[in-house]
Amino acid sequence: MVSVAAPVAANAATAPASSATHYYQSGWGPYSSPNGKSKAEGQVTVDKKDVKVKVFVKKWKRVLVCKKDKHGKLICKKVWRLVKVPVWKTETHYPFKVDSTLHNYKWWGKYGCAWETFKVVGFDGSTYYKSFRNCGKHPKSYSFTGKNAKHIFVDVSRGNPWRPKNNHSGFKDVYHHA
Repeated sequence: MVSVAAPVAANAATAPASSATHYYQSGWGPYSSPNGKSKAEGQVTVDKKDVKVKVFVKKWKRVLVCKKDKHGKLICKKVWRLVKVPVWKTETHYPFKVDSTLHNYKWWGKYGCAWETFKVVGFDGSTYYKSFRNCGKHPKSYSFTGKNAKHIFVDVSRGNPWRPKNNHSGFKDVYHHA
């Protein structure tokens, strides 16, 4: 019994943590800015859904083509044409939700705001960013959603009320699709 349980336990560390309702769910962080005045932590939840999608494929098909001749008589004949035909196929989508709590330990001065910037890399290689700030004394909670993320990173930094400026932590791992 022990020899059977040991390989399962060894593989459990590399497999994504999942619950009965989610494909993947795990906490991330806390990650801090290098000067320790900003801190972010949270949770990421990923689901797996099969979605039916209508796509169009080109197929050769015999169609009836009718024309009038010079005397006005209708002449019809069947010809081969390349036409678009709708086909339903099943795609797997991975919708996700990232929850975070952003702490600001110095809310006064030139760079009195804590910033977190998320970098989301999709399966197709596309990249987009989401940023949140906390210029107040108390922690703030944020969340955002998306789908089909291959990798999600977060950078915690300091800045003014308009943008992050300095003390970047560098992008830290939040989620990686296995």
